[in-house]
Amino acid sequence: MKNTRDFAIIIFYMTYEEVETIETRRNFLKGLRDGIPICLGYIPISFAFGMEALHAGLSLWVPIAISMTNLTSAGQFAGLSVIVAGGGYVELAVTTFIINLRYMLMSLALSQKLDPAVSLLERCIVAFGNTDEIFAVAMQHPGKLKTSYLIGLIAMPYLGWSAGTILGATATSLLPEFLQSALGITIYAMFLAIIIPPARTSRPIFTAVLIATGVACLFRYVPVLSGLSSGWVIILAALISAGFCAFRFPVDNEPEEAEER
Repeated sequence: MKNTRDFAIIIFYMTYEEVETIETRRNFLKGLRDGIPICLGYIPISFAFGMEALHAGLSLWVPIAISMTNLTSAGQFAGLSVIVAGGGYVELAVTTFIINLRYMLMSLALSQKLDPAVSLLERCIVAFGNTDEIFAVAMQHPGKLKTSYLIGLIAMPYLGWSAGTILGATATSLLPEFLQSALGITIYAMFLAIIIPPARTSRPIFTAVLIATGVACLFRYVPVLSGLSSGWVIILAALISAGFCAFRFPVDNEPEEAEER
């Protein structure tokens, strides 16, 4: 009787582990599938980043190393402008900190959906790969988020971002100078494509764009202010435009809170 019971316990645990393995594999593959559209969207942007870095005179390995240790388009482009302008470490750190400050809020919100079994090391990996698009997809995922799903979701965008940077940097290094200058226009077209559509439908975004542009022009053309480096101009433009819009267009959560109650 005892042997039968022990055998049943062994079979139970083997079956349980097999189910856990199947579920982990299924969650990982689901994350990979959900990350494919993000991956495809990241490739042209990271391609432009690699191209811009080479066009600015950096070595081939620099943009590749930046993209493989960072996963933030706006922060990388802003940091690149500071590096090219010869800014210091403090200026670079403050610039990227302010631009990427939103990821702290996203990570706090995402942590509420994580499975309690997610370890501290796994949370650090998720925090590294937490971007705007990954956050949006993860928050729409039903139920608690497991590590296997999040690793799969992060893996494809990370590969797309790194591969796009490698392709952009390599292609630019092989192109003649006149083609490099021509392709340099694509980065400005990309930013316009990001800004114009939401600015046409959202008054706060339109106001923020105008204020940031006005501040940048002020520090560019006013002789007394033109000596400030581009990194600090980005910091001031971001703080002034975001601060004004936060005060002028506060988010009203009362209807949502009433509906939840």
